[in-house]
Amino acid sequence: MEGRAGVLIGELAERTGTSERLLRYYERMGLLSPQRRPNGYRFYDRCAEESVVRIRALLAAGLPTRVIRQVLPCTAENASVLPCPGVLDALRGQLSALDERSARIASARETLVRTIAAAEGALASADPASAAMRERAQEPA
Repeated sequence: MEGRAGVLIGELAERTGTSERLLRYYERMGLLSPQRRPNGYRFYDRCAEESVVRIRALLAAGLPTRVIRQVLPCTAENASVLPCPGVLDALRGQLSALDERSARIASARETLVRTIAAAEGALASADPASAAMRERAQEPA
């Protein structure tokens, strides 16, 4: 970013492909720390663009902002995470939470598959002729 004074929020949004609203949210979450001009406008230093790119990469990896706040100071230029104290524990905790959520989704999916199969079976046994017609209608032409 050019200049000693930094850039305004609109320019940072344009450069990073991030909305101004999201940039203000990142600020509220403690992920960005803009300075203020005398007129109250936010302005960001040279490092803000790189920080936004890192924040977005960490969000895409499924990390919540509370974990990103802890991890962000320990990221390298390519958004890889350096082994700072407590960071690996936070990342492992997030991975565990994702694994648990994945298991719940897999279980819910399996229940839904069984429910659909049972409903289709009940429908077929109730009206075999209609079921055969529906199957033929679903076959590719």
